[in-house]
Amino acid sequence: MAAIVSISDVYKDYHLDKVVVPALRGITLDVHHGEFISIAGPSGSGKTTLLNLIGCVDTATRGVVSVAGQDTGKLPESKLTDLRLNTIGFIFQSFNLVAVLDVFQNVEFPLLLQGKLSAAERRKRVMGLLEQVGLANHARHRPSELSGGQRQRVAVARALVTQPQIVLADEPTANLDSTTGQNIIDLMRELNQKQGTTFIFSTHDPKVMKHAQAVVMIADGRITGRTTPEAAALHAAGGAH
Repeated sequence: MAAIVSISDVYKDYHLDKVVVPALRGITLDVHHGEFISIAGPSGSGKTTLLNLIGCVDTATRGVVSVAGQDTGKLPESKLTDLRLNTIGFIFQSFNLVAVLDVFQNVEFPLLLQGKLSAAERRKRVMGLLEQVGLANHARHRPSELSGGQRQRVAVARALVTQPQIVLADEPTANLDSTTGQNIIDLMRELNQKQGTTFIFSTHDPKVMKHAQAVVMIADGRITGRTTPEAAALHAAGGAH
């Protein structure tokens, strides 16, 4: 079966004045449809950069990043926008909700950009997801009226509302207490199992890693191995001392 995400010998350099800072150094990785994968490593290891390349938010310096069978390096901006809108959902560490929109409007927003559904169909889809994430009673609340965990659940609903093939989550539990973080991971896992959505999430938290099917270890911009959640959690716990 062809991989839904295929990364081949990818490098990413950032230029700060005259200094070249390598963020990724020769990454090769395949993720198949329906997998629930964690990318694990310390801060600054390249996790976010890797997710941004898969999410078509950034482009590789060299190498091939293929998403849903398309080489993203060869796509015009209009096609990249289409891929981001219709194939990929993104859950950000900082939630990235629109402050002036209420919960319903935040989740509905990607559907408005798509322009495919009627108002009634949008309402049904949005309210169905808000029900799933336990926020149906908060549909008319603004983000400022919600707790961190509630905001992250809104972000999860927004990422899923377009029924994407892939959901990318950058440290989705980093700003949450452990119980709320656990609830977010359980929710992601349930949606992965019920809908077959592919999830790729970054973390440096051993408690979060253990829920993945497999853990891709990254350090200094290089993949150091692909391992079981148990082995990765042990490694991370050991590295934390």
